[in-house]
Amino acid sequence: MESNYDVTVIGGGPAGMAAAVAAADGGARVALVEREEKLGGILKQCIHDGFGLFRFNERLTGPEYAWRYQQMLMGRRIDVFTSTFLTKIQRGTEEGFQMRFVAPGGPFGLTSPAVITATGCRERTGRQVFLHGDRPAGIFTAGQAQGFVNLQGYLPGRRCVILGSGDIGLIMARRLTLEGAEVEGVYEVKQEPSGLTRNLVQCLEDFDIPLHLSTTVKEVHGRRRVEAVTVCQVDEAGRPVTGTDRRIPCDSLILSVGLIPENEILDSLGISLDERTRGPGVDQNQMTRLPGLFTCGNAQHVNDLVDYVSESGAAAGRGAARFALGKRGAEERGTEETIPVRPSGEILYQVPAALVRHGEDPVFFFRASRSLEKARLELRSPGGEVLYQKRYTFLRPPEMERFEFSMTKLPENCGELIFHLEEV
Repeated sequence: MESNYDVTVIGGGPAGMAAAVAAADGGARVALVEREEKLGGILKQCIHDGFGLFRFNERLTGPEYAWRYQQMLMGRRIDVFTSTFLTKIQRGTEEGFQMRFVAPGGPFGLTSPAVITATGCRERTGRQVFLHGDRPAGIFTAGQAQGFVNLQGYLPGRRCVILGSGDIGLIMARRLTLEGAEVEGVYEVKQEPSGLTRNLVQCLEDFDIPLHLSTTVKEVHGRRRVEAVTVCQVDEAGRPVTGTDRRIPCDSLILSVGLIPENEILDSLGISLDERTRGPGVDQNQMTRLPGLFTCGNAQHVNDLVDYVSESGAAAGRGAARFALGKRGAEERGTEETIPVRPSGEILYQVPAALVRHGEDPVFFFRASRSLEKARLELRSPGGEVLYQKRYTFLRPPEMERFEFSMTKLPENCGELIFHLEEV
């Protein structure tokens, strides 16, 4: 089968579904491609609540949130392909992007002037954080353990140690406890936790699960199955502190050591990735430096909330529909003035990384590089004019911040914008 679409969305999670809905509402004929059997992405296994507070003004579980968007897909000009894998993508001159897929019915191709990648992110593994020891059974990433418990009904272990204090690890500490397992503790190599404050309270404090900061797993013991781990304290540089080793008997080690945006499918297109976000740099329409290629959600940068993932997906869908249908002519096809946004001060990263003059009003997301009290954020012109300012009483790197900016405040002949954060 060979088909032409205005917009093709790769990935059927919350970002991809939101992008497909927005693109269809913009008048585009849309193809939504998902490699798994069902749409929803990681939401299918997130049976805890807390989703949808901003998008739907309700407290939903992950499957409930995904179901809302699945209902939105129905009745729109969207063809959904599930159990379908992208094997090749390249950009032509006139037709746009040519893609090859493999599905249960056989290989086929699609062509679109606009493509949105909503491929999400993946978890770091034990080898990526240099765990020493053999490779016994009983070592799981937090998402893998979540899938075993919530989707398949299997308990990964009876006595668990959790390495890393990311949100999935904190949520699994609570989930395993509720299922009858003993969680000996959560160990974080950094000097402060990596998860949201609400998860620290609801998942650890409410269940009396200890959190050990500046501590890591030094070695895993056991050949066929995990029998124990050795933990130790680390100094400010992350080096083990002599004499602090402690052996902990356990049968499972759960890893919550970070997420990485999934962007390998872009390798053939020559797209460079931002070293801070691990995703492609985009403008406020979610378009990359390659005209017609858009990205959104956790493939662009790792978000705190699924509501933000859907918000960026919707922006990508609107931008892709406008691009594909040519409603702005040649300007939006890559020749419009681009204004870089340069981070300054205590900024870990911010998105978008650039603005286009006649794009929609941007929504900025950013993280502080360290914990700050009484911080001030300024968006400045090169001449020092403050275009936007906001004060914060407290900022933490795990807590992503959001604000909206009006393009009417952008001065003429503005070569770049400076995104500056400082402690005051």
